This record gives sequence, structure tokens and C-alpha cells, in this order.
Amino acid sequence: MNELIQQFGDTNVLYFVFGFIVLLFLVLDIGLLQRSDKPMSVKSALIQTSCWVTTALSYGYLIYHYHGTEKGLQFVSAYLMEYSLSADNLFVFILILSYFKISEKYYHKVLFYGIIGAVVFRVIFIFLGILIVEQFHWVLYIFGAILVYTGASMLFSRGENEFNPEKNIMYKLMRRYLPLLDNEGDGNFTMRRDGKKYYTILFLVITIIASTDLVFALDSIPAVFAISQDRLVIITSNIFAVMGLRAMFFLLKGMADKFDYLQEGISIVLIFIGLKMLLEIFHINVATQWSLIVIGSILLTSIVVSIFWDKPRKE
Repeated sequence: MNELIQQFGDTNVLYFVFGFIVLLFLVLDIGLLQRSDKPMSVKSALIQTSCWVTTALSYGYLIYHYHGTEKGLQFVSAYLMEYSLSADNLFVFILILSYFKISEKYYHKVLFYGIIGAVVFRVIFIFLGILIVEQFHWVLYIFGAILVYTGASMLFSRGENEFNPEKNIMYKLMRRYLPLLDNEGDGNFTMRRDGKKYYTILFLVITIIASTDLVFALDSIPAVFAISQDRLVIITSNIFAVMGLRAMFFLLKGMADKFDYLQEGISIVLIFIGLKMLLEIFHINVATQWSLIVIGSILLTSIVVSIFWDKPRKE
């Protein structure tokens, strides 16, 4: 391993390891997991979620080993933040699947392709963000202001997570320009009727999930720039968090109403990250280890509060 590092450079090898891990999981998923129409059990979801988290943290150790403590802490901080933001997004995915009455046996397939689409969109978005920040560093301060505003809006908003198709641009575009069928097509994405090609409701939902994640990325990706401007950290922490979403979905789908205060915790994290970015204007830098402690403490507190206190429900 050390000889390979010396020959090709540590960063290139770490990118290769990252690509190999993602490719391996995709091959295993398509080759083994998608052959069953049974919904993923809680036990299987727990095992897969543990595998993703363990793999991500092990990769973080590699970054620490070859790039130092600071980069290692940046990866863990970015991964923790992105993973928590993704968990909140999952509750919206649950609402989308419920709204379109998708059969549980297709959840695995829909989420797999929806998340793959989300990964592609995120990679494009990340590279655009990197190019912009490298050319115009002051954009980070705009990101900081956006995060503070977004966090405050989430914190003081009394609305619940919801899915309204009439407000979803992708839904309206596809309804207008694509021939759609209001059925699942036996698990297929397209069907032919009278020689004409139609798209099933599964294809519609996959596209909506991928595009919805892109909207969420407008908050999460700028936030990761506040933690690190290192390309390796930004890309790998983000993709690791998204790739573990599907397993976490099956773990959390029965507990959507058990994390009442997670959104408040995430909103405070966004405000903290945004203020951290803005403080750099005055040459005040918050050390990465303190950022990690603050983010972890806020999220842990929101989960504990959710367990012991139920949020009052509207009639």
C-alpha cells in the first residue's frame, strides 16, 4: 500500500480507493440485493447502515493517516453534518413514496436509482461549487449568509416536512412533457401501449427523489465548504453520506414521527456553520475539532430531546 502511495500520490490513491468502494457496493446491490422483491428488514437495514458508517469512518482514518489530523477531523465533521442533513431529507422521501402509493416491494429499487441520480447531480453541483469558490473566495461569505437565513427559517417555521406535487417543478415538467402512466408497470420504468412508449409512476418518483435531493444540496453542499475547501474531503464525505441513505431509509421509515426535534437541531447546526463562515471576515477561525464537538453535541441533544419529549401536534 505504501509503495502504491509513493508511486501514484496519496490523493490519487485515496480517490481510487473511494471509487472502488462505491463501485463494489453498487455491484453487490445490483447483483444480490435487488433480486428480492421483499422490503428490506430492519435487521438488514441496520447491518447495511452500520457497514456504510464503518466504511466511511475507516476512509476518514485513511485521510487522517496520509493527510494529517486536520484533514481527518474535517472529513468526520463534514460526514456527520451531511449524514444528519440526509436523515432529515429521508422523511420527505417517505412522504413522496406515500403520496404516490408506491408498493413497498419497489421501495428498494426506486430509492436505489433515485439516490444514484442524486449522486450524479451532487457531483456536478460540487465541482461547480469548487470552481466558483477557487475563483471567487468571497462567495463563501454569501454561502454563510444563506446558511444562517436557511437555518433561522427552519428553526422558526411551524410547518412540518411535506410534499406538495403542485409546487414541485420536476413533477409539473414531467406531467406536461412526458407520456405518463399512473401505475407501477410491474416494476418497469417504461411500458409500450399501442406502439407508444410510456413512463410509469416509478420513473416519475425516481426523478422527483433525485431532483428533491438536489434542492436539499443547495443547503448541505455550501455547508461543507465551511468545514473544508479540500476537494477530497468535500466529494468523499458528501457521496458517502448520500450512498448510505437507502439503508437508513428502511431503518427510519417506521420512526418518522420519533425525531420531532431533529429539524431544530439541524437548523441550529446550519446557523452555527453559517456564522463560522461569516466570522472569517473578521479573521476569527473556529478550530475544526471545536466545530466537530459543537455539531455532534447539537445533533445528539436534538435526538435525546426527541426521545423524551413529544412535539405538540396540530389538530
